[in-house]
Amino acid sequence: MTTQEYIKAIELRHSRRAYKNKHLDEATKSVIKEMVEAVNKSSDIDLIFIDDATPAFRIFQGKFSMIAVCGPDSQKSREAAGYYGESIVLQCVYHGLGTCWVSGTFNENKVYEMTKLPRDKRLYCVITIGYPKEHENAIEKTMYKATHKKNKSYQDMFEVCDKKLSDEYAYAMKLVEMAPSAVNRRPVKFSYENGTFSARVEEPYSDQSIDFGIAKLHFVLGCRAKGINGKWSETNRFEEIKTQRIKFEKE
Repeated sequence: MTTQEYIKAIELRHSRRAYKNKHLDEATKSVIKEMVEAVNKSSDIDLIFIDDATPAFRIFQGKFSMIAVCGPDSQKSREAAGYYGESIVLQCVYHGLGTCWVSGTFNENKVYEMTKLPRDKRLYCVITIGYPKEHENAIEKTMYKATHKKNKSYQDMFEVCDKKLSDEYAYAMKLVEMAPSAVNRRPVKFSYENGTFSARVEEPYSDQSIDFGIAKLHFVLGCRAKGINGKWSETNRFEEIKTQRIKFEKE
């Protein structure tokens, strides 16, 4: 997908808990499995696709699959799970599927039975995927109202900001505002000092780091859309990648 397609998916995405009463078709499942395999090969996290996720849920409606988001008990892996998991979510949303990041409101024992997860791995959360119903049901509307009583603006996410953000960075932070997080808490704390972005969460060994990884991806996509190429470092600083132009000697 192109950066602009990802941006479109961010604009379209919202959590769906009511799905049509039919499972994903084989072609769609095959594509999702390919994305899961690609992420697992390029990272130390373990995404596990489950064809029928309905036995692990009560308040969700219809039929749907899920990705169990698993990995080692580390902050780095949790952040990577959020970053790469959200990439898959956005690709699914762009192609018309409904998704939802879920932590805590599913039967973990059933998911462990489905995944047969080794003892050295942790189940961080799951992502449900299915064909969404055309209209939100009462449960979806109620949960949205409960978790979106007051949306935190990106300005409120800063611990330090020693100068006005450029239009490019302000746009990237606007996309961070649109990033999903558990109960819409948006726990990532940003700092912008001496022209450098850094970020952190207070509880790195929790699902806050999943939220952190998701926010990182939204920030990167926003920067790319405005012509800034960059990545987050191991120390959680955003580093711009300066492109070099090759100068040829005059003949």
